Amino acid sequence: MSSLFTVAEKELAHIGLAALDAKEADIVVGGLGPGYTAEAALEHEAVQSLTVIDNIAEVIEWHRQKLVPLGEVLTEYPRCCLVEGDFFAMAANDGFDPDRPHRLFHAVLLDVDHSPALTLHPGHDVFYTRDGLTRLKDRLHPGGVFAMWSNDPPEAEFSAALADVFPETEAHIVRFPNHLQNRNATATIYVAVNAAR
Repeated sequence: MSSLFTVAEKELAHIGLAALDAKEADIVVGGLGPGYTAEAALEHEAVQSLTVIDNIAEVIEWHRQKLVPLGEVLTEYPRCCLVEGDFFAMAANDGFDPDRPHRLFHAVLLDVDHSPALTLHPGHDVFYTRDGLTRLKDRLHPGGVFAMWSNDPPEAEFSAALADVFPETEAHIVRFPNHLQNRNATATIYVAVNAAR
């Protein structure tokens, strides 16, 4: 987690939610970190509820104790709820709302792993397969959006799995200056739209 570069984290929310055609939307963000994706999502008027899931209790507590810059914004915003949990296990099982199993959401924005090929835990690998993505799609309303940040360029194998599951997919390259290396850096935002009824 770093607050040095936040362009791609914010663009995850902006690009992902731009693909959403809903006037009122319930959103999930997988991965809290410093909170830049969640904050950017709250800028969208359509967002009526935001559930942010993080597996590290201490990260959530930093926000609740306002030890990080966006802690006050996220913890005091009535539309935002911070949930301790394993995003990947929740996606594969009863869903993202502990109080309402199998609840559907209008968008899921994911920023946890470095990329589909470079995960933080081997247990995440199945999520990036056709089966894992199908389970994620089952958590979305018709017309719902799945968007995901990756530190790597678009990956053919993951893009193919995404296209097997979702009727509309696209990979966006986000460029931003890296002043530490005196060059431009890039990230990828994958966007997939669930079929409407």
